[in-house]
Amino acid sequence: MKLRAATRSSALARWQSEYIAALLRASDPAITVELVLVETAGDRNRTAPLHELGGQGIFSAEVQEALLDGRADIAVHSAKDLPSRTADELVLAAVPFRGDARDALVGRPLDALESGATVATGSVRRRAQLAALRPDLRFTDLRGNIQTRLTKVPDGGAIVMAFAALERLGLADLAAQIFEPYEMVPQVGQGALAVECRKGDPSAAVVAAIEHAPSRMCVDAERAFLAELGSGCDLPVGAYATLDGGGQLTVVGLVASIDGGRVVRSSAGGRDPSEVGARLAADVLSAGGRSLLDR
Repeated sequence: MKLRAATRSSALARWQSEYIAALLRASDPAITVELVLVETAGDRNRTAPLHELGGQGIFSAEVQEALLDGRADIAVHSAKDLPSRTADELVLAAVPFRGDARDALVGRPLDALESGATVATGSVRRRAQLAALRPDLRFTDLRGNIQTRLTKVPDGGAIVMAFAALERLGLADLAAQIFEPYEMVPQVGQGALAVECRKGDPSAAVVAAIEHAPSRMCVDAERAFLAELGSGCDLPVGAYATLDGGGQLTVVGLVASIDGGRVVRSSAGGRDPSEVGARLAADVLSAGGRSLLDR
């Protein structure tokens, strides 16, 4: 069986798609995968801040379009790039085993940054949380693929990246510090991959073989939190879910002001991902998050 996989063309996106292809071949040696390379709005504009481009969907819409118009049978995404609600015509067919969800500093660790040092990041979520930890730091925007960003470490400063991206490209040793999720709440779906298919297409049943149920539950809970907030990566929002051996989910969620001056955190637990995520969002909103999101 031949599957055409829509994906972005960056080195990281290709790695992710080849990883999915390897999982599919392991599930059925008769499967072959052909990559369909797609350029997204986020790829075309590498200078404007992400939040000015609209955030949600800027790295996934064109990949999904290749699926919808029949150029591809499956679409491979970083789960963090997906809108919080799946389009009616599509189905999130599989979330394989999740990689590391943590954020990392490249350059210098946080306690080695002098007052006034510059940290470069394209994420308002990372910026707000770092500003809350170190209000003396300065921030500048950071765009481009992984290789490009690694050339932009400010003198005496640092850049922030997803540690999973460094790991997947064999660059983990560049991390000067890795933040635990309680220190810096990750982006929804960070570290996870997501495979979409057209609703009702036979490829969905094939892709389901690479699903990792615990990872899916965690990602679904985080996405439910984001969907209930009605916001995306253009705002300082984060969530991270864990699952214990008894099937109990614990989800931490965060909403912050852009400058990090106000940070609202809460946590919730339960067994149903949608219910836990939605309840956590309601808690965060009632604790002050609504006023931040309405600005």
